[in-house]
Amino acid sequence: MDTPVIKLIREDWADADVALPRYETSGAAGADLRANLRPEDREAGLVLAPMARMIVPTGLRVEIPEGFEMQIRPRSGLAYKHGLSLPNTPGTIDSDYRGPLGVLLINFGSAPYTVTHGERVAQAVIAPVVQARFDTVDLLSDTQRGAGGFGSTGTA
Repeated sequence: MDTPVIKLIREDWADADVALPRYETSGAAGADLRANLRPEDREAGLVLAPMARMIVPTGLRVEIPEGFEMQIRPRSGLAYKHGLSLPNTPGTIDSDYRGPLGVLLINFGSAPYTVTHGERVAQAVIAPVVQARFDTVDLLSDTQRGAGGFGSTGTA
């Protein structure tokens, strides 16, 4: 499979000195996304209160090749140290979306957190997409699990 190319455009107001998404190690699955704050927010940052949500701008718009998606995932260090996560993790950016790329953060921590300009706030994982066909039928095949739902497979 050829390596997909993600095309990027910076917003007019975005700071060109903020690094573009990149893989920080050779084995990284996710490319780090950075906060690219609007000029009026750069000095003070954006304060995210406990249990509050906000969309953190990246200053980017993307073009993802057809047949792929961009999954937006939390950074484990921010989750562990400060309780930051994404309420819709993983977030999906579809190949036909061309609007601003924002990161929807939530603060599950007990203290306010200040998102700073240029800070790594999430990671983007590029994944192939398969679109299924949905058909109605009269009967579904039987399995060992059957209709067992949440917790039905046990705890061990």
